[in-house]
Amino acid sequence: QVQLQESGPGLVKPSQTLSLTCTVSGGSITTIDYYWSWIRQSPGKGLEWIGYIVPSGSSFYTPSLKSRASISRDTSKSQFTLQLNSVTPEDTAIYYCASLSVLCSGARCYDYWGQGTQVTVSS
Repeated sequence: QVQLQESGPGLVKPSQTLSLTCTVSGGSITTIDYYWSWIRQSPGKGLEWIGYIVPSGSSFYTPSLKSRASISRDTSKSQFTLQLNSVTPEDTAIYYCASLSVLCSGARCYDYWGQGTQVTVSS
């Protein structure tokens, strides 16, 4: 069974870059079955899809974050990462990595989730 685990700093200062890593185990990060996704949850906005990286290595983002977000992967380490530049307190949220089935779409199509990690943007 696929397992996902987020890691990274829990506190980031405004204007800095948020960087999180998701480690994938129990399956190949290059599988054609999943898009590896980042999702966040905040009291003000609820659940928000950030983006995902597809088997070819290309990444896609929600328009509101496209200019600041970057998702990449390291296949040798079975990890994919999220970088969010120029953060503000509005980026404070619980950040999740998750696997989106390529045969499905929508919020109910994420088969596996990390436990989530709280990231607070504050000076």
